[in-house]
Amino acid sequence: MSLSPELQQRLEALTKSDRVVLFMKGNRQQPRCGFSATVAGMLDEMLPAYATVDVLADQDIREGIKIFSDWPTIPQLYIDGELVGGCDIAKDLHASGQLHAMLGLERPPAPTAKVTLTAAAADALRGARDGEEPDHRFLRISVNAHFQHGLSFGPELPGDVASSCEGIEIRVDAASAKRADGLVIDYVTSPQTGFRIENPNEPARVKQISVEDMKARLEAATAPVKFYDVRGKDEWDIAHIEKATLLTDDVAAGVLTLPKDTPLYFHCHHGGRSQTAAERFLREGFTHVFNVEGGIDAWSQRIDTKIPRY
Repeated sequence: MSLSPELQQRLEALTKSDRVVLFMKGNRQQPRCGFSATVAGMLDEMLPAYATVDVLADQDIREGIKIFSDWPTIPQLYIDGELVGGCDIAKDLHASGQLHAMLGLERPPAPTAKVTLTAAAADALRGARDGEEPDHRFLRISVNAHFQHGLSFGPELPGDVASSCEGIEIRVDAASAKRADGLVIDYVTSPQTGFRIENPNEPARVKQISVEDMKARLEAATAPVKFYDVRGKDEWDIAHIEKATLLTDDVAAGVLTLPKDTPLYFHCHHGGRSQTAAERFLREGFTHVFNVEGGIDAWSQRIDTKIPRY
């Protein structure tokens, strides 16, 4: 299959539309495949700006770029109009420092990534590792630019940052190392069974909390918990949680005077309005902001059935 002159010219123009151009599935804010997300994450870490081309938005570009470059897969990274390669090549170049050199950047110092496993997490991981091939004994950890965490067992790869904890050999890819340093991994059985990850590098964001965990925090607190109901007075009159405070304008003004590390908890009917309210206080600089999943409706079903549903 050959390219039409028009498509050839269009693709050549796209590859030269910026010094760095990434043909990918999706865009840098919302990658739509893991390989595209990996390369975009590396570039996000190194560059304030670069161009992306969403091949899913144009079938001619999606198929044409493979012919143009004689490269069969997506993503494809171009620098100064020249093809660098796909995801695996970009990862290898990034790990070796060559990608930094190609971009005219100073190579960063060798990364470190200290990861702590609780005893419960280590036990669960040893169980999950049983049956793996000997060269797949390493716990591989990835943390992308959006702080989405990946855990798997696999082989050691070039450029990996090595560590160990509780007898588990850990490997973190170079692109993830800075975001993974200081990670704490636990394994919990309540309210849901699974791994719980705490990352000190993650920027502040609204955290979701179950009604069960919210109840436990209220019961364990030795001082009043800053727990706010963002619904209107009409809904409050129908049903409300005893230890929650209705978030009126005056109450909200008072919240803004609290220390910015004060934990704040918000609920509404189902969790949508309280998420919006929580994001508002996050923008005001508060760093420990929680949204109660399912709101008072979940509370009524799972915590206190005497609270009427509506």
